[in-house]
Amino acid sequence: MVLAAGLGKRMRPLTASRPKPLVRVAGKPLIDYALDKLGEAGVSRAVVNVHYLADQMVAHLAHRDHPQVAISDETDALLETGGGLVRALPLIDADTFFCLNSDAIWLDGPRNAFAALSDAWDEDKMDALLLLVSHAQAFNYTGLGDFHLDPLGRISRRRQRHVAPYVFTGIQIVSRRLLRDAPDGAFSTTVLWNRAMEEGRLFGLAHTGLWYEVGSPEMIAPTEMALTKST
Repeated sequence: MVLAAGLGKRMRPLTASRPKPLVRVAGKPLIDYALDKLGEAGVSRAVVNVHYLADQMVAHLAHRDHPQVAISDETDALLETGGGLVRALPLIDADTFFCLNSDAIWLDGPRNAFAALSDAWDEDKMDALLLLVSHAQAFNYTGLGDFHLDPLGRISRRRQRHVAPYVFTGIQIVSRRLLRDAPDGAFSTTVLWNRAMEEGRLFGLAHTGLWYEVGSPEMIAPTEMALTKST
């Protein structure tokens, strides 16, 4: 599942005439970074949700066959991350699946990120497994972090006005159990993460490579320079 239905407000004015997933970085649309990584990992089918300027997204994705793309249509209403997952479930033919943001750009370390997540996944213990990255490996990121990890890999949130050592990359493995009894309509995945955290079923894995935040226009040029130096 690739989450691509947002309005891209932070990326204005570039998103005045195109959806954020089609904004180019180093000549390549953002969403193609995510889809190409999935294809390289052997994923044969992806579901992409669309809302803002959906016709452009559908036209762009129609040309992909590795992975093959199914569209989850949210043109009637923007459902946020959690609601988007619930809407897409009938199109997802697995009990456990990868879920990632359409603006995720990363370089793998010694191991492919998807293979590392798969190896760390424990069906009996986990409802979601989030790929996290340290501040030192997060380019363009200036925030305070998102999560702490305990020695067993369980996640806890950063406390207000404190710093947390790990940033969420936008990449995770999700079980359908995470979505049980989900709210109707639009809601954030955070609602489901909070429940999983309380139940001790939300886990994290530290990424061994690099990750690039591309949330606003001024982050594009530094990302392009960093990608050039890393390849």
